[in-house]
Amino acid sequence: MKRTNLFIATVCAFVFVTCSLSCGASYNSVKRMQKMEEGVSNPTTKEELEDAIKKYEKRALDLVTTEAQVGMWYKILGTRYLDQQLYGKAYEAFQKAIMYYPNNANLYYYAAICAGYIANSQLDYNATGAIDSTKRLNYLKTAESAYLSALSIDPKYYRAMYGISVLYVFELAQPAEAIPYMERFLETQKRDTDGMFVLANAYYQTYQFEKAAALYDRIIDINPNAEKTAEAKANKKIVLDAQYANN
Repeated sequence: MKRTNLFIATVCAFVFVTCSLSCGASYNSVKRMQKMEEGVSNPTTKEELEDAIKKYEKRALDLVTTEAQVGMWYKILGTRYLDQQLYGKAYEAFQKAIMYYPNNANLYYYAAICAGYIANSQLDYNATGAIDSTKRLNYLKTAESAYLSALSIDPKYYRAMYGISVLYVFELAQPAEAIPYMERFLETQKRDTDGMFVLANAYYQTYQFEKAAALYDRIIDINPNAEKTAEAKANKKIVLDAQYANN
């Protein structure tokens, strides 16, 4: 625990220092350093401009390297917070990392996971004394948006397919939205029984009882373990009973 805390403190210190170099003041700082060290001020002629470009080029590369390093440290910090179940801190770190790497699908995926956890631990109460469902829904929608961002970057990102499907089936009551994602998920993850349970549930909620029963049969045939097999058999009976009642 002490080593972990020391690591986080070190990362925070690094982020603080490097951010001061790479954020709003970075351009002015680099420009001042260029003037002092390279003797570049306000070039006007072609020769002066060419000379200035050569001198500025190294500083620009240094700045890019610093920016990239800060983004990487925010990502590492986010994963450390996530490991410790500090989901709010982790979400903030991943959001900052996304500012540096806006096309990184993994960062959006981890941000979505954090938002989902925050939603399910949201215990704030409103004026009536009830759990603040608005805040919870906002975090769930934030998770949805992050999953969709991850999938827009990488449409084959199967972990994001699974995450958004669980969100639709069990949190947002939109099972029909989950079906295309889980069908694509199972095209590659052919023996993933957890995914089969999610899709079977979505089929059941949308009254596609035959498809749901068929998926439970697949789980029973795979027989992942006694508990899951028993659950699949029990769920299949519920599906068949519902099918009979709706005929």
